Amino acid sequence: MPLRCLASHLWGPGQRETAVSQAIDGPGRVALVSGGSRGIGAATVRRLAADGWDIGFSYQDDGPSAREVEKDAFELGVRAIGTDVDITDAAEVGSWLRLTEDELGPVHAAVSCAGITREQPLARLAQADWRTVIDTSLDGVFHLCRAAVFAMMERGSGRIIAVSSVCGEYDHAPSGHDTLARPGLAGFTRALALQASRFGITVNAVTPGSGALARDMAAGMAALVPETTRADLAETIALRRFGSAAEVADLVAFLLSADASDITGRVLEVPTAIVL
Repeated sequence: MPLRCLASHLWGPGQRETAVSQAIDGPGRVALVSGGSRGIGAATVRRLAADGWDIGFSYQDDGPSAREVEKDAFELGVRAIGTDVDITDAAEVGSWLRLTEDELGPVHAAVSCAGITREQPLARLAQADWRTVIDTSLDGVFHLCRAAVFAMMERGSGRIIAVSSVCGEYDHAPSGHDTLARPGLAGFTRALALQASRFGITVNAVTPGSGALARDMAAGMAALVPETTRADLAETIALRRFGSAAEVADLVAFLLSADASDITGRVLEVPTAIVL
C-alpha cells in the first residue's frame, strides 16, 4: 500500500497529520545501526550510547570487533546488541528489527552505515563486484528503511539517517563504490522524507569524506591514496583538513536530537574527508 494511502488508512480522512517536529528525547530510546562493528558505524554506536540510546547494531563476519563495541556501550550504562546480519537479505533485516524490538523495545531511529568498496574504475569492475556493491550500498539501505519505517509510521514518529559519501561531489576522488551507488542515496532520502513526513518521521543523509579515506589510518593512508590526490582532495574540503569518524557520528547524533526535529529531506555534508 502506498504511503499516501496508508496515511488515510491509519489516521482517517481529514485527520491532522503528525508534526515532523515531534521530538525524540528522554529515556528508553532505541536505535538500529547497520554496519556498527567498525569505522563510522562503530563510532556512531559509541556516540549514541554516550547520549543514552540503547542500540541494536548489525555486523557481518566481524564478531570480535562487535563484542568490543558492545562492551564500550555497556560501560556507558546502556544496552547494546550486535547481530550478524546480511543486510542484502530483506528477510534477515526484518528479523533483526523484530529481535531488537523484542530485546530493547520499539525502534525510534534507524541509521544505515553499512557499505562495501571495490576500488576499480567502471571499465574494470567485474559484474559480480558491481552486484555486490549495489546489493550492499543501495539494497541494504532500502531493506533497513523499509523494515523500520512502517513501525515508525504506526507510532507517528521516528528518525532515519543514511550515511552516504561525497565521492560523487568531487570529480578527482578515488574511483570505486561511492561513485557507483552512494550518490543514489540522495534521491532516495528526499523521496522517502516527502512520503514519511506526514507520520512525524524525518529522513536525512550524512555525507562524510571519501570512502577510500574512511579506513584505518594505521594501515597507511599513503598506500591507499597518492600524495598528490590527497593534496587535491584537501583543497576541495571547506576546512582544508581531514577529519574523523567521530565527527560524522556527532552529526548523526545531532540529527537524532530534539534540536533537529524539523530537519528532513536534507543531505548534510561533513566538511572534511574522513580518516579513522
